[in-house]
Amino acid sequence: MLPRVKITFANGALGQVEALADGCLGFLALGAQEVEGDNNFKLGRAYTVKKLAALEALGVTANNNPNLHRNVKDFFAEAGDGAELWIMGFAAASTFASVLDKDNAAGAKSLLQASNGKLRGLLAFKTPDNGYALTPTDGLDADVTAALPKAQALGEWATDTLRAPIFTLVEGYGFVGEASALKSLTTMEYNRVGVVIGDTVPNSPNACMGIVGGRIASSPVQRKISRVKDGALTPLAIYIGDQLVELADVETIHEKGYITFTTFVGRTGYFIADDNLATRVEDDYRSLTNRRVIDKAYRVAYNTLLETLNDEVPIASGGNLSPAWCASLESSVEQAIVSNMTANGNLGNDPGDPNDTGVECTIDYKQQILSTSQLGVRLRVKPNGYAKYINVELGFKAV
Repeated sequence: MLPRVKITFANGALGQVEALADGCLGFLALGAQEVEGDNNFKLGRAYTVKKLAALEALGVTANNNPNLHRNVKDFFAEAGDGAELWIMGFAAASTFASVLDKDNAAGAKSLLQASNGKLRGLLAFKTPDNGYALTPTDGLDADVTAALPKAQALGEWATDTLRAPIFTLVEGYGFVGEASALKSLTTMEYNRVGVVIGDTVPNSPNACMGIVGGRIASSPVQRKISRVKDGALTPLAIYIGDQLVELADVETIHEKGYITFTTFVGRTGYFIADDNLATRVEDDYRSLTNRRVIDKAYRVAYNTLLETLNDEVPIASGGNLSPAWCASLESSVEQAIVSNMTANGNLGNDPGDPNDTGVECTIDYKQQILSTSQLGVRLRVKPNGYAKYINVELGFKAV
């Protein structure tokens, strides 16, 4: 070999990380219609689209699949082209409860598996056959209520088995505008599930799931989809039953724990009222915002700690863990959270305090891992606060 000078490029010093797909969602389109042609849309298959034209390239139109087409159209109107959307269609005889059942291998479970854990949330809507017998129960089709425990169990399965936590939003199918008839979701414990009420068409049994999904996909995990500063939603009209939102009893629907829509005096357009999930008011994960934040922390921590699985663990005198090793692992987890979350504004850290990262990882070195092979880790992340109620005292200034 001839004499030479060789320079290699070092990599990894900047600590940059690949952006997580926080807004990657999946649509469960019950009652979708297959399109003739081998390369066209088929039921039970997972499809990924990043713009409406990609769906139309599968042969899906406003004529053969009006509900699916309009929800995808609404999604990209809110999220913009380029957002990643997964879609799976199911037969008209399918129910929310059956599709969301974790034991149904051909249901939503198959879409989660096809995405290899990439999906952060599912949105379910349906278009039953004309002969569908709607069963009103507590102001909604009984299938909606039946779906809630199934969706919760599916989310827990995805968390425990796939290590890929998700939330699910189900449309409040069959709502006719009687807010007083609705069952309160605040007595339930489904903190991975929400129900959406309101549509762009009057007297519609459906909900505008594409609008809600698009706003979720375009918002960072810590951002409420009801944030006024993000501007009005794209529809020019949204209805609750047969009434425009501004005339409907939105407050009752909201207080009962549903995701619905609202307007503000002095502002043009429609906004999402809040991001309630179907659980108790005191539940830490009652809001979709907190659900998305903690789920992201889960994914980051899991990916970091996975590197330690089955690795050698140094043991100090007395059989305890090495304090130095514990400190190193704590730092690795915290730095991963900082890089993926704190740096992106996902956590409620004080930007004026360089020591406040919004995350704390602690490992007690007094653990007898030799006898148990178990390692206990305590991880806490700090959420943002939200100005949901603003009280102003207004008066005259005398001097």
